Amino acid sequence: MDKVPDSSTAPGSTSDRVLDGLARLCLIVAGILLVFLIFSFGWLVFGRYVLNDTPTWIEQSSLLIVVYITCLGAAAGVRFNSHLSIDFLREGAPRVPRAIMHAIADGFVILFGAFMAWQGGLMVLSNAGRPIPMIGLSESWRAAPLVVCGVLLVIFTGANLIKRWFSNPRAGS
Repeated sequence: MDKVPDSSTAPGSTSDRVLDGLARLCLIVAGILLVFLIFSFGWLVFGRYVLNDTPTWIEQSSLLIVVYITCLGAAAGVRFNSHLSIDFLREGAPRVPRAIMHAIADGFVILFGAFMAWQGGLMVLSNAGRPIPMIGLSESWRAAPLVVCGVLLVIFTGANLIKRWFSNPRAGS
């Protein structure tokens, strides 16, 4: 089930190790944010029902944190090929059509990642002057993970595509 390669045993180039390390960093940051999210909701419940003083910042900060967790986890999932997919038709096809379908799917992910990064960048720029209610940070912080995720999608998918393209053509056939 765990598709994250063990860096001590996985063969690969320096670029593979760097990209795997970057994806692992995404998962670590997302995990830390998830723990913070859980504790902040615990504080919300404690503040509301025990102290009778609801901490109002938790709702807005949790919405912000969920975006970061989602985007970082999605990018790492692309690197480690751990996203849910319906691939029985593709994987049941002969080698050449399978390679073409892989390339088409990767092309769509690269296009989506580039679009996500571009539009996220526009959102960052257009929302720089607006504060998020209750926490006072710029609204740009909500869109920043879209830029990061989009760039990582392009990098990780491009690397996976190149790796698949230059790997042994008989592998998996």
